[in-house]
Amino acid sequence: MQLAFVLVEPKVPENVGAAARALCTMGFAELWLVNSDLHTRPEAHWLAHGSDHILDNARIFPDLAAVRNSVDLLMGTSAKPRHHRKDWHEPAQLRDIISQKGTSVATAALVFGREDRGLSNDELALCDLLTGFPMAVAYPSLNLSQAVMLYAWELSGLASAPEAPSGPAASDARLGALRQRLEVLLPALDTPDGGKLSQWVFQRLPLLTERDVGFVHTLCGNIERRLGEPSDLEKQRTGKAFQDTR
Repeated sequence: MQLAFVLVEPKVPENVGAAARALCTMGFAELWLVNSDLHTRPEAHWLAHGSDHILDNARIFPDLAAVRNSVDLLMGTSAKPRHHRKDWHEPAQLRDIISQKGTSVATAALVFGREDRGLSNDELALCDLLTGFPMAVAYPSLNLSQAVMLYAWELSGLASAPEAPSGPAASDARLGALRQRLEVLLPALDTPDGGKLSQWVFQRLPLLTERDVGFVHTLCGNIERRLGEPSDLEKQRTGKAFQDTR
């Protein structure tokens, strides 16, 4: 699994350099930036201290939606749980969730918001799950590079995790492919619950283990085949209509 650390529109180049240094010391190499070129500033390199290669190889995205389309699992950092989200996890819990993904996740990304205002509600909505540090004081904020360092330390053992095998079969079995499959399948079920089923499914989807992802892929295949066939009731109705015309 490749784990990328994403900085959304950082304001201070020194924070970008310090974040690169934090990643390097913990064995990570993927630094992604959203709508920013601060990694090219001299101030960023001043604080990188031997991590210039991470700055030089940083990937740039126009917005977080582009990052969303490039990963199987997108995790957003938030200072506190959001009232409409029940998927907020502390870093240790996040580590357990990621470690259970196995080959179902080829690329995951951990997203950090702007220093002054974090991630917007629309950006948080793109994330599969949210994470944050519980604070001992009422002021719920960490410096950007500090937050990156804490998460890099907590997740450091995952930096050497084996990569998922490539190829069509492996791609079809991934969490991202399952999400796309369910986005098409669930509306086709036409359930009378006002979208509550979809909400429930997508809140729990990121928590699935590698084995669970494979199981749900199989379940989706069975449902898709069933939806593609006439129902028993339709078969009976059609059969009766044919008999009546004889």
